Amino acid sequence: MPHAEGAGVALQYDERGEGPPLLVVHGMASDAAAWAPALDALAAAGARAIAYDRRGYGSSGAPEPYPATTVQEQAEDAGALLLALAAAPALLVGEGFGALVVLELLVRRPELARAAVVVDPPLHAYVPEATMALAVERERLERALREGGPAAAVRAWLGDGADPGRADRAAAAQLGFFADYAGQASWSPSRRELRAIGVPVTVVTGPDTAAFVVAAADAVAALLPDARRARDGDVVAAARALLA
Repeated sequence: MPHAEGAGVALQYDERGEGPPLLVVHGMASDAAAWAPALDALAAAGARAIAYDRRGYGSSGAPEPYPATTVQEQAEDAGALLLALAAAPALLVGEGFGALVVLELLVRRPELARAAVVVDPPLHAYVPEATMALAVERERLERALREGGPAAAVRAWLGDGADPGRADRAAAAQLGFFADYAGQASWSPSRRELRAIGVPVTVVTGPDTAAFVVAAADAVAALLPDARRARDGDVVAAARALLA
């Protein structure tokens, strides 16, 4: 796949189809390849569908050393990529950590977006019950790290039901995963900032989404002026509706 310059790093991307631009920002322990079937479906629906490997994943670059990242840094990459590909304003699709990146772009760089889909947004600061769930998760990761090393910790985070190919790629991109993990709490927008977002946003969760993440998604949707809420996990359908 080709590369374009992000905010100081080369970002590998995949592009399919022609039409209104759409950019996918993947979550933790994921990559552009995990979105390939969705890109095909969205290209067939008439979009110029683009997904990229965030810094530290796939063949995208990363600083050395790379112990942590921030949502703001990731948004700078996404914005630079959109401009490099002449793909703005785009329909933005973000999952997990990528959902935070999309929201940051909607707050700071609204000229780059015409609509958005945010999937499982981990705005933990909005959900008091997230503290206990995250503590349990951290303990599980630390145990896996002690017993099996970084790759085992990544696989533990993904869980036993993860797609084997995705799990193998995520384990190989452990620097990106741990930088994300350190940086996922780096951004907590004010309610005023979310209320000021001026484009349509669909907030998506699925049947298997953790309860505290569902609560965060509900909180985000309640604040956005032009929000739709989807609970079926069908990201492609949500994006198609905004492409129409």
